[in-house]
Amino acid sequence: MHRDADLDVLLQELARIYSDVDAMNAGSTCPVTTECCRFGVTGREPYVTSIEIAAIERAVRRRGGPLSPKRRALPIATNRERERICPLLDVAGKCSVYADRPFGCRTYFCSRATHTTPRDRDGERELARRLLELAARHEPGGDATRPLTRVFGGRAVR
Repeated sequence: MHRDADLDVLLQELARIYSDVDAMNAGSTCPVTTECCRFGVTGREPYVTSIEIAAIERAVRRRGGPLSPKRRALPIATNRERERICPLLDVAGKCSVYADRPFGCRTYFCSRATHTTPRDRDGERELARRLLELAARHEPGGDATRPLTRVFGGRAVR
């Protein structure tokens, strides 16, 4: 495990990657329906690396700890699979770690998103490559991505 100073350096590098992703998608907008946060509805879910997990855990600690069940968003469907929602979405329908949301949440993959400029898929792949390299430096196997709900859905965030 990394010392806090080492982790700080890696998280600063992650912030630069996120800044580049955000700049690349500056022409994209979202109607803020939280549909993309309802993974069972969209059939899509962001996969996260070890360094992204560390950033989210730190953001949750800054916020005062994990959301209690009463403070989490409610499902919008009764079908069990369609109930799968982001465990970081609060009851008001807001991302509780928005500034530290993972790469997959920054790429406007939702069908409701609009783009004023063509998507730069090559640029996105390059940023994803940088992210995976950073995660591999963070910890052995850190570049092995896993579904966000598998990481945060069933356990308290440290």
